[in-house]
This record gives sequence, C-alpha cells and structure tokens, in this order.
Amino acid sequence: MKFDARQAEAFLRQPDQAVRAVLLYGDDHGLVRERGTILTRLVAGQIDDPFRVIELAAEQAADLPNEMAGLSLTGGRRVIRIREAADIFAAPLQAGLEGRGEALVILEAGALTPRSKLRVLVEKMASAASIACYPDEGRSLSQTIQDSLARDRVSIEADALKWLCDHLGADRALTRREIDKLALYVGQDGTATIEAAQACIGDLAGLSLEDALYASVIGDISGAERALSLALAEGTTSIAVIRMALQHMQRLRKLRAVMQENGTSAAEAVRQAKPPVFFKRVPTFTKALTLWRDEMLAVICDMLWQAEKACKQSGAPDEIICRQAVMSIALRARQAAARGV
Repeated sequence: MKFDARQAEAFLRQPDQAVRAVLLYGDDHGLVRERGTILTRLVAGQIDDPFRVIELAAEQAADLPNEMAGLSLTGGRRVIRIREAADIFAAPLQAGLEGRGEALVILEAGALTPRSKLRVLVEKMASAASIACYPDEGRSLSQTIQDSLARDRVSIEADALKWLCDHLGADRALTRREIDKLALYVGQDGTATIEAAQACIGDLAGLSLEDALYASVIGDISGAERALSLALAEGTTSIAVIRMALQHMQRLRKLRAVMQENGTSAAEAVRQAKPPVFFKRVPTFTKALTLWRDEMLAVICDMLWQAEKACKQSGAPDEIICRQAVMSIALRARQAAARGV
C-alpha cells in the first residue's frame, strides 16, 4: 500500500505490527535516513542492538526471506535495515512477505519511478507500505524550521522564516543541522532574526543556486553556469531551480512596480525592500533593477512557468530545461547591459 503524508506521520509515531516492510524513497536522502532511524529506534529500542537490528547489502539480497522469518534471541521485534534498496530486493522481499515472520524490513532508497519493481511490489502488498520522502518546501518546510527551533526555546521572526524557507529544504538532515546551528547562535529563549539567519546559515545548495540566480540577472553567464552546476551537483532539483528563479524574477517585478509608483531609484527601492535584501547582494540586486524592464520580466516569468510544466512531464530532460531557463535569463540581462538600457 501507499501511505499519504498523514498516514506516514501516524506510522512513524506508532508502527503498525501488520506492516512487515516499509519502503522509504525519494530525493531527500536526509529525510529517508532520518525516518529509517526513527523506525528502527521505535521497533528495536535502539539503532545498533546486535540481536534485534541487522543490515543487509545488495549482495545479501538472497538472505532476506530467511532473515524475515528469523526470531530475536532476546525477544522483541527485529529490524532488517537495507540502506541502498533497489529492484534486486523485489523478488526476495516478495518471498519473505509470503512466508511467516514478525521482523520489520526498512528499505531506504533514492528516487524510484512508479515502474520500479520494488515500489510496485510494496504498493500492491497489504503487508507493506511505501512512504515518499521529498524535500521540504512551503508549509512543510516552515513547520520543520519552527518545530526544530521550538525544541531549543527559540522563536523566529517572519522575515527570517521566509528567508530560511528560500534557502533550506533540499535535504532534511542538512536543514536540521543548519537550524541547530542557528538555535545555538541565538541561544535559548532568544529570537532568530533575518540578520542572525543570514550570518550563520552555511553554504548549502540553495546558496549556490542563489549565486547562480544573482549572476544570471546581471548577465554574468559564466558565473551563473558555474554556480548552477554546483547547486545541481549538491542535490538541488531542476524544479526547485525554476521555482526559485521565478520567485527571484517576481521580486524584481515587485520592486520595479515600487520604483514606478513612488518615483524612487533602484537603490532606494532595494533599501526599502521587505524582507530586506542580504547586504552582500544589494549591489547586484540594484544593478538588476536598472537592467530589467517590465516587459522583459513578464516574458521571463512566462518562460519559467512553461519550463516548470515541461519538467513535470514524464521523461522530460529536466536538467537541460532548467539550465536553458537560467541561461535565458543571463542572456537577456547581458543583451540589456550591452544596449545600455
């Protein structure tokens, strides 16, 4: 069977004895590991109990049915943890599920297509369940950040939360480490401001992506290409690239509107921006406001909408699409700079 988000959270709080195998898969490898560890600890009491927890590698796939039928020498339910699960485990898992046993098999995998043999098997079996693990974003990411800070009695300002949501989320484990760092920086009973967040959050993939987008909007093609390659290598998804690019361009549109309505300069519009532009980015953002015109921004925003739709189509070359989108922004900006707008 396939668990939705609500069912997954309930299972992660209290695993159902009737479920003998759970497949954790998706792009967020940190979340896959975190949930695997949570389940192991809930079922076996600890993650390294030699009598109740074993790990199997791919070359041991044939041993899975026997391990599933085995009993713990010390009593209690056993956990069989498979860290790099793949389709090679499909047939042994089916054999194990068709036999007797009480052990819980935890299969941890990366992104699996709906056609994956392992995923198909798990989702059709009543005694197994799949849980998708995708990067936190939107409301889910916001809640993760607030919950993590609350454990250390740290509150957070709205601007800081918005900034963190724009820069974290590609990997749950990385997000938690960065939030723990922020909590330590602020201290118990303190309040995390946007300045504190910007001062202590490390150079995650999101920051590499931010480098790429700031470079692109001023026409720095080589800089944008280098930073984008780094962001993709660090695990940023193509759709995340396009969505953040769209947010970036929409913010430029918003500040352009402020300039026109109030007759203010680009520098003044950036100075008054809410949430504030990170001080290291102010010169670049100001330059971008002088390069981009409303009609150009409208065209690029529409192009990014279309690019996101294209990436979601089955079999689409999503990385190529997102690279072309970012390079299109950089080329437009360079052309505008050459014309001396």
